[in-house]
Amino acid sequence: METGDAGPARRSLLRLLPLVVFLLLAAVFLFRLFAGDASRLPSALIGRPAPPFTLPAVQGLAGVPGFSDDELRQGHVSIVNIFASWCGPCHQEHATLMAIGRDAALKEKGVRLYGLSYKDEAPNAVQFLTDGGNPYAAVGADLSGRTAIDFGVYGVPETFIIKGDGTVAYKYVGPLSAQAFALTLLPEIEKAMK
Repeated sequence: METGDAGPARRSLLRLLPLVVFLLLAAVFLFRLFAGDASRLPSALIGRPAPPFTLPAVQGLAGVPGFSDDELRQGHVSIVNIFASWCGPCHQEHATLMAIGRDAALKEKGVRLYGLSYKDEAPNAVQFLTDGGNPYAAVGADLSGRTAIDFGVYGVPETFIIKGDGTVAYKYVGPLSAQAFALTLLPEIEKAMK
């Protein structure tokens, strides 16, 4: 008789097993989702050449050329910032990018700042860079988003540090702040110069 009583209890526990497994997996996923720094998302391109691309200038952005991966292999460290006028965080980081673009010490070291206009209509990109100022030496129009995809972009804004030989040295995800620039990006630029 004792074995008969244990049977229904065991079956009840077995019925709960999928729920328990699901709850454990959900807890692990939630923990991993909120653990760590989103700006440190890995990139398969770190240590590899920047993908091949040629981007035309943003139509209507007078005197500002487009650029290609060839410009990233000219012996100087490059900063490639992927942005869009429709991106709220891109507006947040714009003052920091303006400061980077004006930084005399970086210019003296040959560091160049490039902008990649991601899936943005030309008039909107022009307005964005006219209103807030243009920190970039060149701005390429990535209308299809193909170049950003080749860079492994998750979303805008993202910023890449490229060594003088065209090798991707670092990827920063999210809007840059003065603090992020000083504590994270600047040391990575220094490393890329070595």
